[in-house]
Amino acid sequence: MKPDIIKKQKTSWHRLLARLLELLLSPLNIEVHPDLSVMTDPPEVDILLLRRQTPKWTDAQRAFLPDGIRDSKASDILIEFKYTESFNEDALAQALGYDFFYKRAKQLGAQKVQTVLLSAKKPHSDTLNNSGYQPTEYPGVYRTQSFLSKRVLLLSLNELSDEPHNAWIKCFASKKKVKEQAVQQLKTLGLISITEEVTWLIGGLKKIWSIFSNGGSKMKMTFTPEEVTEFGRDLGEVWLARLKPSERLAGLTPQERVAGLKPAERLAGLKPAEIEEIENNLKQLKKQVH
Repeated sequence: MKPDIIKKQKTSWHRLLARLLELLLSPLNIEVHPDLSVMTDPPEVDILLLRRQTPKWTDAQRAFLPDGIRDSKASDILIEFKYTESFNEDALAQALGYDFFYKRAKQLGAQKVQTVLLSAKKPHSDTLNNSGYQPTEYPGVYRTQSFLSKRVLLLSLNELSDEPHNAWIKCFASKKKVKEQAVQQLKTLGLISITEEVTWLIGGLKKIWSIFSNGGSKMKMTFTPEEVTEFGRDLGEVWLARLKPSERLAGLTPQERVAGLKPAERLAGLKPAEIEEIENNLKQLKKQVH
């Protein structure tokens, strides 16, 4: 049987990105709203990062924000994310519409809002030239001085630098190599396990990337953030179950290995002579304390 071809059902990649940003940024006083309404009877912008509780980005917040956004002085960041589509005239017009209607609906000045067009694919040079977008000092960050388009910042995920603050968002780049390098960088820095749900979400994303790259994009499949997270947790449990006890404990300190165990559980499996040695050591410690 041939797989069903996708028609209207598609994975909402912007919701997966929004969930990752929510996990990372919400504890740092940055609100993340996916599918934000920009007017009374509105189209919806993919993601809004709303900075309300701090007058400017803190160092902790900037550690998770990519080039272009982390240096913006705006309090409200509107993000239109293009994962399967390329940067083009329609995408720019869409972002400009969001920018205009959001500012009018919220009665915000131009300095309060930064609209960002986030492109998973590298923009074509002809499109950049025709729209007036030029590279900035930061790789993958483009700006234009065009009268209208200068309201919209363009970020190309495949081109962002390898700085750690770019790694999170580069997990959603279109190139497999760029995504894999970003995930590996997060692992090397010990950041991927910042919370269990982040670990599960990244694990789930890696699996569905594999599915789509192996022809799954022609199948009728949709993935919600909750499903991807659950997928990653299940994979993690399967992987953990296959490890030997010594492999599970590798890298843990003695304190981490016995954390949560009751005294009797800590002594389980010890020989009488070993227990006696522990008791003698405890007696010596008590004498030193007193």
